[in-house]
Amino acid sequence: MAIQILNSLTRKKEEFVPINGKTVNIYCCGVTV
Repeated sequence: MAIQILNSLTRKKEEFVPINGKTVNIYCCGVTV
């Protein structure tokens, strides 16, 4: 199953493909409530 994300620069949906094909790392910064 493919995941699509919105590219805020081009305003188009793009298929998300992990760099190494398996693992996805997410970095979030900001206040956690």
